[in-house]
Amino acid sequence: MIIDSVAPAIKRQRFTTVDPMDLESAKVKLAAAKEKFGCEIRVFETASASSAPPEVSSNVSEEPEDFYEFTPEDYYRLLGTKKEEKHLKTKKIREAEEAARRARMTKAVIRVRFPDNYILEATFHPSEKIQSLLDLLMKVIAHPELPFYIYTTPPKKQIKDVSQDFYSAGFIPGAVVYFSYDLPKGDDGAAASGSYLQEEVLSLQGLDSMIEKVEPGEPSRDESPARNPPASVEDQKPAADKKKIKPKWLKL
Repeated sequence: MIIDSVAPAIKRQRFTTVDPMDLESAKVKLAAAKEKFGCEIRVFETASASSAPPEVSSNVSEEPEDFYEFTPEDYYRLLGTKKEEKHLKTKKIREAEEAARRARMTKAVIRVRFPDNYILEATFHPSEKIQSLLDLLMKVIAHPELPFYIYTTPPKKQIKDVSQDFYSAGFIPGAVVYFSYDLPKGDDGAAASGSYLQEEVLSLQGLDSMIEKVEPGEPSRDESPARNPPASVEDQKPAADKKKIKPKWLKL
């Protein structure tokens, strides 16, 4: 019996069927959004809704307090390392290394998490200012007339210096920030009643996933990988079945 070892691999392949019209429409929408807002953006929703940033779980084992104490040994070890680096590398070398590290960074992927569980992902150049992120939020939020701010956590720290670029702020290769309206308690009812993002922006949700599912070079349903045909029964006959020929020098 001949067993085809390629067949199981074919059965395990997953084929994604995407309507070409839907795929083209998704590409056009994302391209139009990039043209309108000035950068690539994605929208998706997290698994569980939460109006507050995630906190550290209480059941996670914590180190004892003395674990975080800065001992004299740590101080002298750190001081010795810095002195060694100072003597080994000149200022010009350090600046050149920093410039090389910065040149390797080509993008900063920033995710803005909203209290209604939606996340806006935007791609910037590392040299762009944080102000460009605020300018983008003014274009995409549902109530740009209301004051707002962004912050990082933990611990909660409002981002006030928006003149920094993403590289200097440490937002490389990416970072997660949180959005909040800067309103007194009790006055944010109208803002919190609806979506934080505009409907036009929310309509982009899932479009990037549709495009990513269709990978270039993926075989279609009608195509099957080339494989060698199984050997015929005649080719598999043992050599013992062939007629034996006696050599001429053999005399019995």
